[in-house]
Amino acid sequence: MRDNTPPEITRITLQVLSIGLLIGGAFWILQFFIPSILWATIIVITTWPLFQLIQRRLWNKRALAILVMVGALLLIVILPCAVAIGSIIMNTEKITAWGDSLRQMEMPPPPGFLANIPMIGPRLIGAWQKGGSLTAEGLSKHLAPYTGTLVSWFISKAGSVGLLLVHFLFTLIFAIVLYANGEAAGEAVRAFCRRLAGQRGDEIATLSAKAIRSVALGVIVTALVQAVLSGIGLAVSGVPSPGLLTAIIFVSCLCQIGPGIILIPAIVWLYWRGGLVSGSVLLVFAVIILPLDNFLRPILIRKGADMPLILVFIGVIGGLIAMGVIGLFIGPVILAVANTLLKSWIRDVPAGEQNP
Repeated sequence: MRDNTPPEITRITLQVLSIGLLIGGAFWILQFFIPSILWATIIVITTWPLFQLIQRRLWNKRALAILVMVGALLLIVILPCAVAIGSIIMNTEKITAWGDSLRQMEMPPPPGFLANIPMIGPRLIGAWQKGGSLTAEGLSKHLAPYTGTLVSWFISKAGSVGLLLVHFLFTLIFAIVLYANGEAAGEAVRAFCRRLAGQRGDEIATLSAKAIRSVALGVIVTALVQAVLSGIGLAVSGVPSPGLLTAIIFVSCLCQIGPGIILIPAIVWLYWRGGLVSGSVLLVFAVIILPLDNFLRPILIRKGADMPLILVFIGVIGGLIAMGVIGLFIGPVILAVANTLLKSWIRDVPAGEQNP
C-alpha cells in the first residue's frame, strides 16, 4: 500500500514557512507601535530598581508607585524630549537663518584675560586662534551652507510634531502596563531565553538588562546634564532663544556631537557683540560642560556594558535613520545588547575546544 504521508523535509519546510509568515504578519501589524514598545521597555528596565524602591516606600502600593513613576517620566524624560525635538521641528526656518547669519561673522581676537587663567589659559588662546584660522574665511562661513541641509535631514527623519506626540503617548501607556506587570513580563522573557539557550538563557537575560540600563543611563543622563547646564549658562549670559538652543544642544548630545556646536558660536557671538562679561560667563560654563561627557558617559556605560563609544554614535545615527526620533534612544541600546551578548558568546568556549 502506498504511503501518502508527505516527506519529512516538506513538513519541516511548511512549518518554518508558516512560523515565518506568522512572525512577519505580527511585525507588519505592530510596526507602528514597535518604537514605542521598545522605548517603554528600555525606560522600565532602566528605572525598575528605582520603581521597586518607591513601591516599598509607599506601603507596597503598586498603583501609587506607578503614579509617581509616570509623573517623573513625564517631567524628566518624555516632556523634555518632546519639547526639545518639537521646538527644533517648529523652528526650522529660524535655525536655518541662524546658520546663514554665520557668514557675516568674523572670529574676534581672544580676550586678554584668557592668558591669566592658570594651566589652561594658553591652550584656550591656542584653540581660539586655531578656530579663527582654520580657513581663510573662518570656520563659521565654511559650515554655514550645510546648516539648512542638516536641519532638513533631521526634520525628514523626525516627522511631524503630532506623530512624535502620539509615539510618546503610546510609550507612556506601554510603560504603565510594564510597570504593572513587570515580574510577569520579566519571567516571560527569561522563560523564552531558557527555551532558546537552556540555563544559559538566564545569564543572557541578565546581561541584556544590564546593557540596556547602563547605555540608557550613559547616553540619556549625560545628554540631559549637559543640556541643562548649557541652558542655564545660555540664559544667564543673555543669549537669545535659550530654550531653543538648549533643545538643539540636547539633541546634539544624544547624537554624540556634543554641546560645542552651540556653545562655541554663542561665546564668539557674545564677544563679537562686545559682551565681555557675558561671554566670559558662558566661557566658564563651556569649560565645565564640554569635557563632561568624556568621563560621565563612560562611567555610566561601563557599569553594565563595556561598549566602545563609536558603537554609541553608530547606534544613535542608525536608530534615527531607521526609527525616527525615538531611534535616538533605541539604536545604541540595541547595539549594546548585541555587543554584550556577542562578547559573552565568544568567551563561553566549551572546555574541549579550549587551547591547552
